[in-house]
Amino acid sequence: MDFEYTERSKSLQEKLKAFMGEYILPVEQEVYAFHSHPENRWKRWPGLEALKEKARGAGLWNLFLPKDYGELSPGLTNLEYAPLAEIMGRVLWSSEVFNCSAPDTGNMEVLAKYGNLKQQQQWLQPLMKGEIRSAFLMTEPQVASSDATNIETSITLEGDEYVINGQKWWSSGGMDPHCKLAIVMGKTDFDAPRHQQQSMVLVPMNTSGVKIIRPLSVFGYYDSPEGHAEIELNNVRVPKENLLLGEGRGFEIAQGRLGPGRIHHCMRLIGMAQRSVELMSQRASERFAFGKTFKDFSSIRQEIARSQCEVEQARLLTLSAADKMDRAGNKEAKDLIAMIKIVAPNMALKVIDRAIQIYGGKGVGPDTPLAHYFGVARMLRLADGPDEVHLYQLGKSVIKKYSGE
Repeated sequence: MDFEYTERSKSLQEKLKAFMGEYILPVEQEVYAFHSHPENRWKRWPGLEALKEKARGAGLWNLFLPKDYGELSPGLTNLEYAPLAEIMGRVLWSSEVFNCSAPDTGNMEVLAKYGNLKQQQQWLQPLMKGEIRSAFLMTEPQVASSDATNIETSITLEGDEYVINGQKWWSSGGMDPHCKLAIVMGKTDFDAPRHQQQSMVLVPMNTSGVKIIRPLSVFGYYDSPEGHAEIELNNVRVPKENLLLGEGRGFEIAQGRLGPGRIHHCMRLIGMAQRSVELMSQRASERFAFGKTFKDFSSIRQEIARSQCEVEQARLLTLSAADKMDRAGNKEAKDLIAMIKIVAPNMALKVIDRAIQIYGGKGVGPDTPLAHYFGVARMLRLADGPDEVHLYQLGKSVIKKYSGE
């Protein structure tokens, strides 16, 4: 692949860095402090909408969509978008400012790729405009959802309606006061072949029978205001026109959704890790112990050098996956996608941990993003498929390739 970014991507990177420096970093701690108060946990920071308007006016809007969907999308490739996701990943809440935050990105891609015209007009357009937010309901508490064929939520056709019953959790986006839509994965036919039992259906959050049981924290962080919800679906009725693509196509949609999302997650992780290298370098230049500056200890230099090597390795692997997706499609890129999903979270955890160690007590407190980074990186070893699933499938693929089977 050609590792030189396109001129369009380079121009957007410069604009995005300038925007982050002028508008995001100066209020980074203010936003975290606002959401740290329990009474504000599920409220939106008052300055968010103004920042979103500035981003849209600057042409930094819906950058993630890999195809051109009109004036609301620049139509970047995965390779062009990847470094932009890295820049946004440096501040955990910043992606929403550019309408590039999960799970909305994945849900918009689902609606754009699999939704019909009516579904796109009703839900995709408001999402692309940033007028509403959404949730994705797949994982369930009673089954090992790392195997998505295990899910038990039922989607039963009764006349002109689908009736949905089940319980979901880790439903990202479900707590946001602007969350108006959930994409729900369940089973329409429990007796069909294993990968044809599942379907996806659009469920407005105000539908009778949709009940938020509780928000779920990740290592004590609630990721306010979108959060992660546990949700009960009790005889939820929606028109049969709310089904996506067709009965038995849910697993297919899920696979199409998760490929680009894994690229986004990995590049954001690289952004966290790169900023961690920068923070530990700054700390090493400022602190003294035993008569020397931290940066003059060989062990500190080695930790920083090793960290930068690992960040760059993960970055190049992720760009390689993005390039393969653009040129050959998600299916052909599946091995590289599995590799980055294994490599990036584990790399980020090691680098962030070193930064915390160099920072000392300050590293585990609220005055740096490091502790929150660590929680997010650890969670991402599970989200969009745990390490073990990707290792299992990748190992199978590699063995097949080299054993002649």
